[in-house]
Amino acid sequence: MRAGSKRTLQATVGAGAAALLLTAVPKFEGVILRGYKDPIGIVTACAGHTKTAVLGRPYSPAECTALLDADLVEHADGVLACTPGLKGQTYRLAAATSFAFNVGVAAYCRSTMARKFNAGDYAGACAEFSRWTYAGGRELPGLVKRRAAERAMCDGRLEQSS
Repeated sequence: MRAGSKRTLQATVGAGAAALLLTAVPKFEGVILRGYKDPIGIVTACAGHTKTAVLGRPYSPAECTALLDADLVEHADGVLACTPGLKGQTYRLAAATSFAFNVGVAAYCRSTMARKFNAGDYAGACAEFSRWTYAGGRELPGLVKRRAAERAMCDGRLEQSS
């Protein structure tokens, strides 16, 4: 995206995927209105924002909303750049963008999941979510739940919140 230009999440991924992302990502990430360290020590703020997060700094709800939208657009652009076949695939694109938001676009683009999406092996790509439940060398219960929900989303199912 050019400096000074601003695209919305809805324009980037479509209304359905935007709605899924704006509901799922804050639920997965939690929303904390200050800079803090996540479970593996990364300085984070709001709903998983890391790029410019400052430890201990307070953030307003409006700042957090703006950061989340910009972060999701950036991650969706990255997902679509390396898996262009997901354009228009509401559930798969939302699931892949949520995943990339969590692990980073570079890790997503290098993943077997992305290779399977590009090969048209959608069932195989969706199954890959279950393999990404570790952070900092240990399996995290929150990642197990998140990946199960992302996999269900990828498969076109929506899990009931628990």
